[in-house]
Amino acid sequence: MGELQRPSDELFMRRAFELAMRGIGSVSPNPLVGCVVVWNDRIIGEGWHRQYGKAHAEVNAIEAVADKSLLPESDIYVNLEPCAHHGKTPPCADLITSVGARRIVISNVDPNPLVGGKGIAKLEAHGIKPVTGILENEGEFLNRRFLTFINKKRPYIILKWAQTIDGFIARADGSSEWISDERSRQLVHRWRAEEDAILVGTRTAEKDDPQLNVRLWTGRDPVRIVIDRNLQLRSELQLFNGSQMTFCYNVKVDRSGDNVQYIRLSDQSFLADMLSDLHQRGIQSVIVEGGAVTIQHFMDENLWDEARIFTNGRKRFTNGIPAPRIKGNVRETVHLGEDVLTIVHR
Repeated sequence: MGELQRPSDELFMRRAFELAMRGIGSVSPNPLVGCVVVWNDRIIGEGWHRQYGKAHAEVNAIEAVADKSLLPESDIYVNLEPCAHHGKTPPCADLITSVGARRIVISNVDPNPLVGGKGIAKLEAHGIKPVTGILENEGEFLNRRFLTFINKKRPYIILKWAQTIDGFIARADGSSEWISDERSRQLVHRWRAEEDAILVGTRTAEKDDPQLNVRLWTGRDPVRIVIDRNLQLRSELQLFNGSQMTFCYNVKVDRSGDNVQYIRLSDQSFLADMLSDLHQRGIQSVIVEGGAVTIQHFMDENLWDEARIFTNGRKRFTNGIPAPRIKGNVRETVHLGEDVLTIVHR
């Protein structure tokens, strides 16, 4: 633990969490990191990792301190262990030891083998004994995408669907129809801007002809992923218009062109191999938007981490394609107009 925890440590660490979240959708495959510099129980500098390849949270927080002479008498709060290696930016542990700090308070040790305790060791070698494990569980949840990417060697998988009050995801013929209301659809576009990629199966691609981009929110478009094992989909679909990077996973060919990559996989271990390939390409998180068969495949192989389910309180189909039945821990329930959003974790 290093030095003893203080009553105010959790308060300032929660502020670091808030700052870290501002980087979502911009820093992957790096983790979300926020940093707060505190002198005499007053925040004198704060920052977060804003963009992949740019300055880390600690750099931005220290630069924000107007009076640098206060740094040796200050406490630094950061939700993830400062890096100790040269990557796209210099080591943050070196910066902290150079400017000085009275204490440094950390939520989580970085599981990345390039860091993995080396940052803490470097701080201790310069006489700064970190306080670790502050709000550790909350810190792990904040960086659940990064931790899954590092520890499980695959992207964090979010299953998402909308269902009627009587439990159907689509009509019997698979025809597309809005189930969720307008507020829910806007939230979905926000999620698209926050995650690295979005995935659909062959049937959904053919029936819905989705764009899978960000329109009702401001942010980057995700990488589009379509599973088309036998290359049955028409080239005229919007998925193949070249407007954003698209991966088409199949069992027949490898080829690329016009911002579309066709990637051949083994039919025997298709999903696991696909997630391994996405990991190698630096894709940290994927939203699986359907359809029901594709979502069920992820559930059957236990290759999911979170499910976000919209249930409309007014629409009934009476019959149709049943919504997936999922088992997990309900973390949150939110009312959005006519919809109820249920968030389930495995």
